[in-house]
Amino acid sequence: MTGPDRHRLPRGPLGAPAAPPGAVPAPHVPVFVISIAAELTGLHPQTLRAYDRLGLVTPGRSGGGGRRYSLRDIDDLRVVARLTAEGLGLEGVRRVLALEQEVLALREQVAALQADLAVAHEAPTPPRNLPVTRSRGQVVVWRRG
Repeated sequence: MTGPDRHRLPRGPLGAPAAPPGAVPAPHVPVFVISIAAELTGLHPQTLRAYDRLGLVTPGRSGGGGRRYSLRDIDDLRVVARLTAEGLGLEGVRRVLALEQEVLALREQVAALQADLAVAHEAPTPPRNLPVTRSRGQVVVWRRG
């Protein structure tokens, strides 16, 4: 390349900068078309469309409206396939997925609270009250400062 285009990054199919060869996309980035997602999960494309209609797994959409599945979506599809193979109905699968999302959110909240607690433990503590003494029936509290 010569001229002003020589410094431009190669572009992917959706206009985003193309990833280097062999790079793995982030788990939340929708990159797989329905045929690849079906191949990766062992499910039929019509099954993936049905799961999308039912709201079990909601893939991203391309500019033209085509479904694009992320690695996280692929994992969710595998979970749905496993649960249905074990005999759980689709409503049960929906509930399990919702509960798993809730557990993940709660784990993130616990981690954030633990981090806040660790910071609070490292902060300097305010001066404590000195011992209490009694003087003629009155309580006197001595404070530093």
